[in-house]
Amino acid sequence: MKRQTEIKLYGTERCHKTKYDQVFLEAQKLKYTFFDVEKNEDFAEDLRNLYSNRKLNFPTLVIGNKKLRNPTDKDLNKWLEN
Repeated sequence: MKRQTEIKLYGTERCHKTKYDQVFLEAQKLKYTFFDVEKNEDFAEDLRNLYSNRKLNFPTLVIGNKKLRNPTDKDLNKWLEN
């Protein structure tokens, strides 16, 4: 059985797109770690470091060395297949 690569989700509790990604990952029975960038400045800094413009682009999903900003279902499914 293939070991699951760690999935990180950067977002906020009040963001409907972040909530959507949480529901999607849970429906796929995928374990992930949620980093609330409003409640923790360290998480916000980690997210800024992912982008050259240093903006809080959320939701952002990170798996391995890949990142997706505000993905569609199609993007998520394709991303998870790889």
